Amino acid sequence: MQTDPKQSEPRNPSGRAPDAGEPVPAPAPLPAEEGAHASEPITSDPGRMVAAPALDHHAMAEAPPGAPATPADARAGGQLLTGAAARAALSPIPLSPGRLAWRKLKKNKLALSGGVVLIVLYLVALFAPFIAPYGYTSQERGSNFRPPMPVRLTPAPTVYEVKKSRDQFLKPIFIEDASRPLPIRFFVRGEPYKLFGVIPTNVHLFGVEGGKRIYLLGSDQFGRDYLSRLLYASQISLSVGLLGILITFTLGLLVGGISGFYGGRIDDVIMRLCEVIMSVPDFYLLLALAGTLPPTLPPVQVYVMIVIILSFVGWAGMARIIRGMVLSVREREYVEAARSLGVSDFRIIIRHVLPSTFTYAIVSATLSIPGYILAEAGLSFLNLGIRDPMPSWGNMLSAAQNLTTLEQRTWILAPGVMIFLTTLAFNFLGDGVRDALDPKSR
Repeated sequence: MQTDPKQSEPRNPSGRAPDAGEPVPAPAPLPAEEGAHASEPITSDPGRMVAAPALDHHAMAEAPPGAPATPADARAGGQLLTGAAARAALSPIPLSPGRLAWRKLKKNKLALSGGVVLIVLYLVALFAPFIAPYGYTSQERGSNFRPPMPVRLTPAPTVYEVKKSRDQFLKPIFIEDASRPLPIRFFVRGEPYKLFGVIPTNVHLFGVEGGKRIYLLGSDQFGRDYLSRLLYASQISLSVGLLGILITFTLGLLVGGISGFYGGRIDDVIMRLCEVIMSVPDFYLLLALAGTLPPTLPPVQVYVMIVIILSFVGWAGMARIIRGMVLSVREREYVEAARSLGVSDFRIIIRHVLPSTFTYAIVSATLSIPGYILAEAGLSFLNLGIRDPMPSWGNMLSAAQNLTTLEQRTWILAPGVMIFLTTLAFNFLGDGVRDALDPKSR
């Protein structure tokens, strides 16, 4: 294809062809795009060319001596930018690694949904005494295994009182009495409790008046409200994972950091100890340690001991991984510079070595919390963890060991649903955080 040479000749602003020796003017920058393209991000069209920002000659004249002002800088006003340079021109504020990770995390819908579910669960656990209509030990005689009361929303939220009867096979059944409605009231006064363990009050989110009781999720074998116990149990089961992982990763980071930083005999002794702990299957070690707890211990002490046992089992694997990462970091230039300045070894480990492992620690912690929740639930299910009357999702599920109870009272499986939902949400969030913090995936 031939072109007209006259059309390809560069021309000066007056329209005539430049004379010999006359400098060829730079092509004029494209004007800013109008309409919808003016606000369209460059990422939507990576190949689009944009004009570089014009130079501020007044600011250049007032610049202090020594400021960069090269011919290349002067020519930059007429350049056309594309790709990364265009994104940098349109985004004058550079994004930090945290902002880049958050931008990528927001695109992962499963991770965001898992995070929202976890926020809701932990808020409900925090306000459990206020949301629950009764205490976790409050019971009503003759109301064992009472089925959930359906709520009628019109003309106002109402449940009907249930009376106990027997069918033709003499099995106990519960029948609604439509002539005795129980309107649901909000912010009612009931059993006293301490909100956040400090504020004494007796106001509950909902309930019924007249000394009657409401069972939105049925009752257990002792006539205790199952919804109230499920809410109180969330405080135990959800906090066990957070506290356990906090202790585990603190130990793992410190022990692994010390082992990798010093090496030699210290490294050998610590790693052999980790291998001994890791050689025993986790759950059997949990059973052995939990079996040593005397049955007369108060519930609070049992809770603390379960957290310590779970932390003791999990720190060894974390320490080995951190040790391997520290071995590659301790020879870096900034570590050698800190040594030459006389900084103490402990401060170097805390301030310069361990922060390089935080990305892995955050991802691993998010993915490890479900394991702690499941371990506590398993111990409590076997009556080796949290014991009645203090509720946890594990010991509440122990009532489902009876096949008859499981077939006729399906609401007993509600703690299992909560464990499944929490584990799934943590896994979704952990996968999203891992992808967002991985520099290779950007």
